[in-house]
Amino acid sequence: MIASVLPTYSRAPLTFTSGSGAWLTEADGRRFLDLGAGIAVNALGHAHPALVAALTAQAQSLWHVSNLYHIPAQQKLADLLVEHTFADTVFFTNSGTEACELAVKMARKYWYDKGQPDRTEIITFTGSFHGRSSAGIAAAGSEKMTKGFGPLLPGFTHLDFGDHDALTLAAAGDNIAAIMVEPVQGEGGIRPLPDVCLKGLRDLCDQHGILMILDEVQCGMGRTGKLFAHEWAGITPDIMMVAKGIGGGFPLGAVLASENAASGMTAGTHGSTYGGNPLACAVGCAVMEIVADPAFLAEVNRKAGLLRQKLEGLVAAHPDVFEVVRGAGLMLGLKCKATNTDIVKAGYDQGVLTVPAADNVIRLLPPLTITDEEIGQAVVRLDAAALQMQSEAA
Repeated sequence: MIASVLPTYSRAPLTFTSGSGAWLTEADGRRFLDLGAGIAVNALGHAHPALVAALTAQAQSLWHVSNLYHIPAQQKLADLLVEHTFADTVFFTNSGTEACELAVKMARKYWYDKGQPDRTEIITFTGSFHGRSSAGIAAAGSEKMTKGFGPLLPGFTHLDFGDHDALTLAAAGDNIAAIMVEPVQGEGGIRPLPDVCLKGLRDLCDQHGILMILDEVQCGMGRTGKLFAHEWAGITPDIMMVAKGIGGGFPLGAVLASENAASGMTAGTHGSTYGGNPLACAVGCAVMEIVADPAFLAEVNRKAGLLRQKLEGLVAAHPDVFEVVRGAGLMLGLKCKATNTDIVKAGYDQGVLTVPAADNVIRLLPPLTITDEEIGQAVVRLDAAALQMQSEAA
């Protein structure tokens, strides 16, 4: 008999009932140090006082009116994002996959309105993850994402990650509308795109008049130590997808764009019933006011350095379990020699939560508010998980 909740998830045997900061409490009372943060969603940890206050205040006045009317919190959040980024305009969604849908539509509508309706192809890369909608899985193109869900949405050219020659050749095609890429692949195994490559992508887009779409759903909102990861390379995209951390745990996403890239999206070309609702945007404003602060981002960078240093020591201490540390900021991955999912499960026994990814990697995506003491405790618990793995293998 099928479960009342559609059984599409392989869930851990854990049921959390409360959380505070970097900690979650299980129904049986056990406390877990959360290095997953809801897959990079709880950027400020669990039950952050500023977010609780913002949500409570908004919930007591107005929940939903739809986008038939002006929404003050939505306007405030859009203004904050425009102030702190490359963007001239913002459309709010409920998730990253919805942001992907609009990014694809925006790029294609741009060329249609420019009198080049055949420029519909979007270049993407192996290992990418852009959500689980029809456009998202077609963009990623992997068998894991697409098997059984055909026919797929056409219009995507999939290239091997790091194949510069293939990229140069493909970008010259007269049907190319955009290049879409994650500055740091998350689901793909915490694979950062080097700054020089991101700059090269920007140059290639400029050379051929192609729009650059960045997917910063997982790597944005302070995760790498800048407000958005592409800032490290000193470049700007034309369109950017944002979600996860922007809502601090409340469902919220956005597409940010330059005025030029968004020029085709006129009244009636896109919409959302819930996108940019008062509750989500009230929380989003509170998140932005904290995360966009240069002092906060400086602390993220300092703590990222501390965590990475300790993880390097962990890898050195357990060369049969771990291979290397990679990533940026507080978006780090441990490439494993042992099976990554087994290490994740061993972590449950030691009271630490991590997230598996492709390429036999475990992701470490702690709240950006994690303390130095908690970083130390995290590595102690990961060390215990590695010792458990070694003991079980003996």
